[in-house]
Amino acid sequence: MASDTEPDLDAQAEPRWLDAAEKEAWTGLISLALLMPGRLEAPLHQEYGLSLFEYMTLSQISEAPGRAIRMSELAYLTNGSLSRLSNVVKRLEQRDWVTRSPDPADGRYTLAALTGSGYELLVAAAPVHLRAVRELVLDPLGKTDRQALARIAAKLRTLPSDYRQDAR
Repeated sequence: MASDTEPDLDAQAEPRWLDAAEKEAWTGLISLALLMPGRLEAPLHQEYGLSLFEYMTLSQISEAPGRAIRMSELAYLTNGSLSRLSNVVKRLEQRDWVTRSPDPADGRYTLAALTGSGYELLVAAAPVHLRAVRELVLDPLGKTDRQALARIAAKLRTLPSDYRQDAR
């Protein structure tokens, strides 16, 4: 272990620069990560006034057992901080789409639950989101590309199932 006065050898090592193929892969991934959310959000916002984050929050709650989920797990699944999620859930509560309550299994946690009107909204908005997902992501890809995309997500540990492993 290096002391505060010893130089960090890793910091002084020459960086491993990207070759052309690596740069193309990285540029493609970062462009996808930065541009696709806005494209997926536009129809949801236009038809239902929902951001993609709000839609994904409602969707993740709807898929949880009993349509209720701990805020900490929901934050992971939506890729949001607890404070960002708390603000969004507060807005969803004001619209009567979500409620919050202490987790009966462990009061240190808070559950977010989908209301009846929140579920109705999600059912109405889902086809709009699905059309965008198909048009922008799935339909342009063939079966092999879709399988490759799923394998890549699994290798990069970016799937919701990774939450359980990371939480340990």
